[in-house]
Amino acid sequence: MIPLQAQTRVDIFEQIFLVFLGLGTLVGVVVIAYTLYNAYKYRDTGDETSDEARPTLGELPTGGEGGKKLFLSFGLSAIIVISLIIWTYGMLLYVEDPSNEIPDEDSIEVQVTGEGFAWFYEYENGAESTATMTVPENTAVHIDVTGGDVWHTFGVPDLRVKADAIPGEHDRTWFMTGEAGDTHEVKCFELCGDGHTQMTGQIEVVSQEEYEQFLEDEAPDDGGSGDENSSNETDDGNGDDEENGGNETDDTEEAGNETESGGDD
Repeated sequence: MIPLQAQTRVDIFEQIFLVFLGLGTLVGVVVIAYTLYNAYKYRDTGDETSDEARPTLGELPTGGEGGKKLFLSFGLSAIIVISLIIWTYGMLLYVEDPSNEIPDEDSIEVQVTGEGFAWFYEYENGAESTATMTVPENTAVHIDVTGGDVWHTFGVPDLRVKADAIPGEHDRTWFMTGEAGDTHEVKCFELCGDGHTQMTGQIEVVSQEEYEQFLEDEAPDDGGSGDENSSNETDDGNGDDEENGGNETDDTEEAGNETESGGDD
């Protein structure tokens, strides 16, 4: 139903909008045309010879031929409406969870926190950034949004992305990135305080190589424990040397005492 790797949330919403617009326009044209046709057909011409062809005041119209036209119109309307509901529901299921269409290897996940009139991002390897979210090109980005202080709303207008950032709760959504070099403005869609208008940021789309380099550069430093161990080993070595040196000194003093005792004899 949906071509792989060709659909974004924006594409889906645009298709739904265009289908509803097209069907609404078609139904409107048909209804208005049929109304004008009947208004012309049953206009008052002053000719009294065709009275039996006109509907009587207060009479329930049957639609002609024993009501066949009426039932036909209701049947077609029901088929169109039910089909439209089923199709729209399937499209919205894809918007909510595209995991069946987009492989995991073609997607990444970013934790988003809104706090203190700023946006904070944490990536899968623990790398962190503020204000600017860096993402690889042509990739599905799943975001898990929460708040750190008050209610915020993470919004990307041109990608039609919106997720509530509420302390203690998590709101998940996703979007597709475009080509490297694209940027998208991030705004807060919830009035959150004095700095609400300054709570902005951007999404920067880079190549896969640049994204991997970014993760490597911003990854947490795990070398601290190794330095501490090295320092402890050094301390242990110094301590042993001092103890050994102290023992040697004591032995020397004992030998000197024995020599002095021999001289007295």
